[in-house]
Order: sequence, then structure tokens, then C-alpha cells
Amino acid sequence: MSAMRNHSVVPEFVLLGLSAGPQTQALLFVLFLVIYLLTVMGNLLLLVVVNADSCFHTPMYFFLGQLSFLDLCHSSVTVPKLLENLLSEKKTISVEGCMAQVFLVFATGGTESCLLAVMAYDRYVAISSPLLYGQVMNRQLCAGLVGGSWGLAFLDALINILVALNLDFCEAENIHHFSCELPSLYPLSCSDVSASFTTLLCSSILHFFGNFLMIFLSYICILSTILRISSTTGRSKAFSTCSSHLTAVIFFYGSGLLRYLMPNSGSIQELIFSLQYSVITPMLNPLIYSLKNREVKAAVRRTLRKYF
Repeated sequence: MSAMRNHSVVPEFVLLGLSAGPQTQALLFVLFLVIYLLTVMGNLLLLVVVNADSCFHTPMYFFLGQLSFLDLCHSSVTVPKLLENLLSEKKTISVEGCMAQVFLVFATGGTESCLLAVMAYDRYVAISSPLLYGQVMNRQLCAGLVGGSWGLAFLDALINILVALNLDFCEAENIHHFSCELPSLYPLSCSDVSASFTTLLCSSILHFFGNFLMIFLSYICILSTILRISSTTGRSKAFSTCSSHLTAVIFFYGSGLLRYLMPNSGSIQELIFSLQYSVITPMLNPLIYSLKNREVKAAVRRTLRKYF
């Protein structure tokens, strides 16, 4: 971090992504506070249900619990600072704080990308080899897949942030975004950004597109297996086990890819896509998995009656 301070003349950035009049900002504060509280309560409730009820001690629900924990982390990286800035006139973040946020957004988002690929593989094994499912997706493999997801994502984030620490920031300090992300920092740098941009591009292709390819191939295999099922009831049941995961993938990758493929302009569309994958999706995931699953809905009702 000391090397970064020596390079950067600008001590802090100004986050202008959601700047508006006082009344509008007050309404936005209430809106995002409600969203954040729903995110925290929904994901914590799902974590409690999955861990407390023995009938959910299966690979699918183990991964679901990990996804809930990740959504809590991912949302907590950006939303508290967003809420603070909506109440503040300065809306500033230190260069060190900005780089820390870049790292954590990259790490938690990258882990979620890996975990969604792992969950797609889990669904493929469950549908293609139901009799061997427990043997194949054993506890050691599940723990290894989750640990590997965290490890790969944090390594990817570390490589990107180490290269980004060499960027110089001399005069420009206004970020037309509500959080710090690498693409938003490039226009502010007075040094050559090609090394950081190339690193980001390569890691995005290998990490995010690699995971997306794994998900895509898993669902091709799943679809092929389902089409070979003779009974309509069997096909419907197989499709229903994948619908929640597929919905989560569409929300996460749809908005995330559109955000990073768009030119960095600070446009309203760019902000909407960023809000979708970093603020809205973590709130929706517990709803997606509970509303489409009778067992989870019943367990949530039992838990709520128990404590309330």
C-alpha cells in the first residue's frame, strides 16, 4: 500500500454514481436500506434453515448455504458504503479503501461465479446418476469444490489488485459509479493502464467465461439426459430441480456480463446492471430458491414459527 501512496497524488475519490437532490437521495437511502436488510435477513434465514434441519444436509443444500453466505459478503462489500454516501455531502472514499473494495468485489463475485458452476455440475450428477449421487458428491469433494472456488477467486483478485496498485492517480477524482470497480478507475489514471486492463481481460476470459462455459456444457448434458426420460412426470421433476439455479445464473451472469462488456461511460444502464448483480441479485437468491422449493418453504415457515 505504501507504493500506492507514493504513486498517487489524489488521496481520495468521489463516488458520484447516485448523486441527486436531497429528497431523491433520502428516498434512495430508504430503498437500498430496505433491500440490504431483506438481503441480510433472507440469506441468514436460509443459512439457519439449511444448517439446522438435518433433511437439508445434502450436497445441493450445502452449496445453497455457501451461496447465501457469499451473497451476504458480496452485498456487504458495496451497500454499506453506498448507504453512507447517500447521507453524506462529500461521498468520498480513500484510494486505499477503493482498492480494498475492488479486491473484495472481485473476490466475492469471482467465488460466486465458481460456485454457480459447481452447482451446475451438482445438478448434472443428480439428474444423470441419481443412484450414485451420494457416492460421487461426497463430503470431501463438496468441501474441496467450495474451497477451490474461494481459492481461485481470491488468487484472481490478488493478481488483478497487485497490477492495479501500480496505477497513478494525479488529478481526476470523480468516479461516476456508486462503488469502486477496476473499469471505473481506468479513466482516472494518469499512467498506462494497459497492463491492468490486459490482466483484467485475461482473468475475465479464463475465470468468468470459463465458469460460464462449464455451466453451459453442464446444462447441455442435463437437457440431453432429461430428454431421454420417458415419463412426463420424471421430466417435469428433473426440470424443476434446475429451475432455481438456472434463474440465479441468468440474474448473475446476465447483468454482470452486460456491465463489463459495456464501455465505461457512467450511463444509467451501466449503473442499473451494476445494481442488479451487486445489490438486487443477493436479495433475490433466497426468494428464488425458497419460492420454487416446497421443502425450503415449509422449513422456513417452521423456523419462523419457532423463533417468532
